[in-house]
Amino acid sequence: MNKQKWIILMLALGLIGGTSGILAHAREHQRLGLPGIKTLPIPGSPRLDIQLPSLVLDYKAEVLPVDALFLRYMPQDTSIAQRRYTAAADGYPIQVNAVLMGADRTSLHKPEFCLTGQGWLIDDSKTVTTSIPMQLPQPYDLPVRRFTVTREVPVQGKQETFKGVYIFWFVADNELAANHWQRNWSMARQVLTTGVLQRWAYVGCFAACRPGEEEATSQRLEKFIQAAAPQFQLVPGPRNAGTAVAQSASNQFR
Repeated sequence: MNKQKWIILMLALGLIGGTSGILAHAREHQRLGLPGIKTLPIPGSPRLDIQLPSLVLDYKAEVLPVDALFLRYMPQDTSIAQRRYTAAADGYPIQVNAVLMGADRTSLHKPEFCLTGQGWLIDDSKTVTTSIPMQLPQPYDLPVRRFTVTREVPVQGKQETFKGVYIFWFVADNELAANHWQRNWSMARQVLTTGVLQRWAYVGCFAACRPGEEEATSQRLEKFIQAAAPQFQLVPGPRNAGTAVAQSASNQFR
């Protein structure tokens, strides 16, 4: 090996060692940030009680139990809340899930895994990163990602096709994100520059529908989110912040 190659090799090893040292130092000195959603402590537990609203518009909430097996395999400081909201006018159901990480960032995973694990197929051609205009507690654009999904369900001995719309986003103290790429980038930047490990929460809203009703379902979900999010989310953003985030995230997947 000639002298030039040796120099390149030594520089590369130095960079790797330096980066490892920086990351090790950051992990050793990092502190956990504040949640971006409302929570209350649970006595004797490392988990927090996520305060999802009991009423949104005319939708009344029903608490759904979290699977014990799921909790067993999640980090012990992972906080989870599930609600089914049913409209008084027509019985229309919307399910909301919220997962809040603790000191272990593996608490959050891609929603694709849960959806496909439940038998839903994601239509990639209809997956979009967008934003929802919010008015409370101040005008801003909430960055979200929207999936359209399909599932075959046996009904009276026949297979019927059902559709679904799933809208989700991530929120931490003073941060909003529409996807994992942006969330991870923000988390790494904050740890390295401030020593704070952002405590991200993942919020997902789902509604099933018949084929052809996807757009109406999406609009109904957005109206629900506009009323629900201000009741539990602590992070409003400036107007157009979500639009910029959505455009940036969209560019990453082109």
